Amino acid sequence: MVRTGAGQARHPRHFLMCPPVHFAVEYAINPWMDPSVGVDRERALGQWRRLRDLYRELGHRVSEIDPIEGLPDMVFAANGGLVVDGRVYGARFASAERTPEGPAYLDWFRKSGYTETLDPKHVNEGEGDFITLEHLVLGATGFRTDAAAHQEAERFLGRPVVTLQLVDPRFYHLDTALFALPGDNVAYYPGAFSRGSLRVLEALFPDALLATERDAATLGLNSVCTGEDVVMAAEATDLAERLRERGHTVHPVHLDELRKAGGGAKCCTLELRPAPR
Repeated sequence: MVRTGAGQARHPRHFLMCPPVHFAVEYAINPWMDPSVGVDRERALGQWRRLRDLYRELGHRVSEIDPIEGLPDMVFAANGGLVVDGRVYGARFASAERTPEGPAYLDWFRKSGYTETLDPKHVNEGEGDFITLEHLVLGATGFRTDAAAHQEAERFLGRPVVTLQLVDPRFYHLDTALFALPGDNVAYYPGAFSRGSLRVLEALFPDALLATERDAATLGLNSVCTGEDVVMAAEATDLAERLRERGHTVHPVHLDELRKAGGGAKCCTLELRPAPR
């Protein structure tokens, strides 16, 4: 993506986000979550608003889904589905605490005019475990998403899905360990993947950007790249510098309050990819 002026983008994206009005850490379904640690909801909301406003400043469109009381993780919109070519593959959450989010997001899509939607049979957590590139989709299993969901998504979306195995519970979703770069390339943390999956990644992406454990541990890979621009955790300084060396403009964001639940910029951001014209 190349910006053509203040607040303009040559290839603007459309994102769906959910304000953290009901955000809390009331249970533990990943290693980041500790219910004994207090959450400052107003601070979380302020950090989220700065992320939303940054997208708009960069020329992107942001839609918002209404948060639902009793669903504190609904702020992590990326988990609410996978949208490719205007088709919506819905989410079916692994944990009982988040199960109601799947129907809530699918209902938003249907009411918003999306006519090709699928309520999935297999457990999957949307863009949390699916990363869409130009010609294929990477799908992860190991902690949240069933491998069978990869085939289900492939059939529905008409895109090849490559299965990867996550092995480090800190990186429970694919979007905590890998993000897409332009030209069908990626950045990732090798320690998050099985040996076999590393061989797949090395074969598919010989020019990938490899992150250190230190940057991965700040959720530095839970980033959103829209071409030239990369929106990412402010703490992932080494990764940011390497991205700049590759010609990217890095936009650091502070989301440490939301990180208490294991989420960063990408977790808060579901991309709505339109149907081909």
